[in-house]
Amino acid sequence: METLSIADLKERAAGEPGEYRVHGQVAAVARRETKAGKPFYEVELADGAGSIKLKAWADSPAFPQAEVLRGGEFACASGHWSQSEYGLDARDWTLRPLTDEETDALLAGSGSLRAKQDADYAHIATTCDGLGEPRLRALCERFLDRFGARFRRAAAARSNHHARRGGLVEHTAQMMRCADAIAGAYPHLNRDLLLAGVLFHDCGKLWENCYPERGFTMPHDFRAELLGHIPIGAELVNALWRELEAEEQNGAWRELDPPSDHVRVHLLHLILSHHGQLEYGSPVLPKTPEAMALHFVDNIDAKLEMFADGYAGGARRNAEVYDRVWALGANLVRPLAHFEGDRAAPPGGAERGSGPLAD
Repeated sequence: METLSIADLKERAAGEPGEYRVHGQVAAVARRETKAGKPFYEVELADGAGSIKLKAWADSPAFPQAEVLRGGEFACASGHWSQSEYGLDARDWTLRPLTDEETDALLAGSGSLRAKQDADYAHIATTCDGLGEPRLRALCERFLDRFGARFRRAAAARSNHHARRGGLVEHTAQMMRCADAIAGAYPHLNRDLLLAGVLFHDCGKLWENCYPERGFTMPHDFRAELLGHIPIGAELVNALWRELEAEEQNGAWRELDPPSDHVRVHLLHLILSHHGQLEYGSPVLPKTPEAMALHFVDNIDAKLEMFADGYAGGARRNAEVYDRVWALGANLVRPLAHFEGDRAAPPGGAERGSGPLAD
């Protein structure tokens, strides 16, 4: 029986229903009842790339196994997997605990995901190192030096897009590629400011959406609940900026133009306005070209990731139409395949395996 990641299982079950294993951590377990009053358990299993929900019915072998779960256990789920009109479906599935070796391998992530996130983090670090503006370069490097490990295990969201361990690195790297391209097409944009804004726009999610060192269950941080990631991000940038400004070797900042306080405030504006609208959580609307560009770059990458997830894990209504993705507001339609001779996707891009986005 083949062992698959959750993301691979969703894709495989759609085209090749069969017997598979999947490793993960029990993110949640809840006892529920059918309309007829019969008990069942709903078990959520998560790994570094996503999660699935399994139902253990009262007459199944999984029911007594689910009954003793408390959440947080590392487990292997084996069974027959297929894709139904309601999504991924598991029959005759059972659970067993993972060995220590299996748990360590699970936490390390699949080889392909680990390689992608390593490449994405390297791209972020290289981009920051290449910034021409010394204050923004120093700020980015201080952030990565101090918070790099936490950054690498944070998600970009709890749901909708890049909602996985390391997802924030993937989201940030792809936004940097997009922002760099847009800055090339619109030379009047301040490229260094825009790229620094990409790095810091979601830095508050290191507390709002961060996984523990050993686990795939995201806790709720009281600071994030009370403040939200946007104010936390602004506070973090202010603290790092003041720290660097006070260091002796950065006394030359006072001689630079534009003035340091202008640079700091413009960067803060990118963080505070990146949701684009007041009703979406931004305390201020985008008021500079860089702020508007950042908002749309963020939205583009989030929305395209939602398409990729919808194609990979969504149920189909027919060969061309997929189920509605709530955040996109519509049923998805299979995209047109690349024309013969089209150039390949760029290295490190958002290509997602063998799904329709990779046609």
